[in-house]
Amino acid sequence: MFGQGWTEIVALIAAYVIAVFTTPAGISGAVLLLPFQVSVLGTPSPAVTPTNLLYNVVATPGALYRYWRQKQTGGRLALVLIAGTLPGVIAGSVIRVQLLPGPRVFDLVVAAVMIPLGTWLALTRPPGPDNPARRARTIPAPVLVILAAVVGCVGGIYGIGGGVILAPILIGSGRPPAEVAPAALASTFVTSVAGVLTFTILSVHELGSVAPDWPTGIALGIGGLTGAYTGARIQSRLPDALIRRLVGVLVLAIGIFYLRSGL
Repeated sequence: MFGQGWTEIVALIAAYVIAVFTTPAGISGAVLLLPFQVSVLGTPSPAVTPTNLLYNVVATPGALYRYWRQKQTGGRLALVLIAGTLPGVIAGSVIRVQLLPGPRVFDLVVAAVMIPLGTWLALTRPPGPDNPARRARTIPAPVLVILAAVVGCVGGIYGIGGGVILAPILIGSGRPPAEVAPAALASTFVTSVAGVLTFTILSVHELGSVAPDWPTGIALGIGGLTGAYTGARIQSRLPDALIRRLVGVLVLAIGIFYLRSGL
């Protein structure tokens, strides 16, 4: 859609801005880049999915490194999320190429989940650290693995990254963003690597645009890398309530976008 070289420049700038605002909540920003790629950059389908996953692969290490320096690793939560999302993203990648019936149903399903979830996060307050209900609402590990597998499958189909769904649920259940963000991003990184590899292998045997758009994906990733590092650095200066509201508004906006797209 843009001239030679301008596509990559626009992609880099957009990815940087988006990552700065989404990283403090554990969201890679890929969910916002998906419609941006289609409508602004003109990335063809289904190549837009692995290109988005490629963005995650390049971008998330910046935030993960910064969180590691701040002694935020995600711990056991990251391992639980990866255990579910890793097989899920491989299954979703195969479904995207072989069995996907069309995007409209998915758009409506995403809207049905995102709109009430975003509204809830935006309008309610996080529980205080001394509130015993905070621990009582913690999602059990087996349930979380199953949930992560479903989210990973969706991420493999549409390349949106699991953090955009997992992070709001975990923050809404009472976990602090400081714990959720590195865990969700670690899960996003590992599953995105698996997704890119799966799509690349599938492209050998499939016709059409199945492989990632490497120049666009790398440009998006470089912008996201620097933006994610910046977002992770400022997270500690933001109160949990503000991050919760930010995630809520972001998720609500995404839900409305997908509702309009589905209708």
